[in-house]
Amino acid sequence: MVQAYILIQTEVGKASSVADEVGKIPGVVQAEDVTGPYDVIVRAQADTVDDLGRMVVAKVQQVDGITRTLTCPVVHL
Repeated sequence: MVQAYILIQTEVGKASSVADEVGKIPGVVQAEDVTGPYDVIVRAQADTVDDLGRMVVAKVQQVDGITRTLTCPVVHL
């Protein structure tokens, strides 16, 4: 299982609706709107890194109102 945080920037005023919509995507564990340089932070999981990448590109980035994403895979050192 691969886990990652996805940091999302949105159009002005869209953070709440983006968090709600992204939270419905299979594989998303949690999606919350926050303050700071990013507007939404998502915790996601997938079976493989490739599956995670497909989810981000095909599902998350397609949500209306998202302008940029940054995916940060979790590592266990």
